Amino acid sequence: MPLNPSPIMEKVRSPKNIFVQGPVLPEKIAQSIANHATKTDIGGHSIFLGQIRADEKPEGKVIAIEYTCYEEMALEKAFEIREEIFAKYPLTCMHIYHSLGEIKVGEICLFVFTSSKHRKAAMQACDELVERIKAELPIWGKEILDSSATQWKVNT
Repeated sequence: MPLNPSPIMEKVRSPKNIFVQGPVLPEKIAQSIANHATKTDIGGHSIFLGQIRADEKPEGKVIAIEYTCYEEMALEKAFEIREEIFAKYPLTCMHIYHSLGEIKVGEICLFVFTSSKHRKAAMQACDELVERIKAELPIWGKEILDSSATQWKVNT
């Protein structure tokens, strides 16, 4: 029996560093979007931007969040989630950037960007990615208050 001379090559993805020190800058977001202009098989993008908000707490008002993580474990888990989302949805591209360090109120701390031939897959994948990142990655946020107090953030 002859062997298939042109086996289908599956794209092999490798873990990516999703972390940026400091806020995710608007220029990085704009460049990421601009880089997709030449990818003509994409019909829809979905973007989530997580921004630090000035919550009022009994101890004071949030002025920043300091993000820390168990980086090796977080990158491993992010790759696992990424692969599961790629297997579940017909995506063309996926980008995740999460801040580490101190991020001030109004700055972007999470950027999730998915692309697909059709909008629904991009939107559903983006939504699921955000929920899983918040629930499963070992990333912690310490809220810094205007009273100089700090408290650990609870993801909701």
